[in-house]
Amino acid sequence: MANINHAPSKYMLNLLHAIPAFANEVELRLNVIIELNSMTINKYEVITETGHLKLDRVGFSSLSYPFAYGAIPRTWDEDGDPLDVEIVGVTEPLVNGCLVEARIIGIMKFQDDGEIDDKVIAVLADDKRMDHITSFDQLGSHWMKETSYYWEHYKHLKKPGTCMVKGFFGVEEAVKIIKECEVRYTEQYLPKFGESLLEE
Repeated sequence: MANINHAPSKYMLNLLHAIPAFANEVELRLNVIIELNSMTINKYEVITETGHLKLDRVGFSSLSYPFAYGAIPRTWDEDGDPLDVEIVGVTEPLVNGCLVEARIIGIMKFQDDGEIDDKVIAVLADDKRMDHITSFDQLGSHWMKETSYYWEHYKHLKKPGTCMVKGFFGVEEAVKIIKECEVRYTEQYLPKFGESLLEE
């Protein structure tokens, strides 16, 4: 049975606030709540306040997500949402809303309509098929082109030219950004919601 380090509760936990960003920092393992799988144009998001999964929008074009996608608990990015993760090399579709451990292999810096909206790049931590992948550049130049193309065009029919990939960076930079988002969560997000979340 999978367990998390939290006291038993008769209520459903909102994992965005109940568990840490890192499952194991030394091993570069993150906790990630899966929002959607590859090959969909539907954009699902975890509702920050409740933890439920919501259909945020249906994509404007036929471009589908080329990777699984999720959110890191107890982080807050500059766009006003938990920090995003794209999980590559997933063999079988994941269950939307499930918790996975993902191993960091890099980060893509991204600007969406003027807002910073970076994407951590990861693989499933316990998938032996991906054990040899330790850096995003091992995915190849075509993967980087495909990923950049997706992010720069997924909103093109709605808001042309508003999305820009600012480059791909390694694990060290990814960890730095994650830690900054952890601090932002503590200093900017938590104070808005009183003592109930601060005490958990």
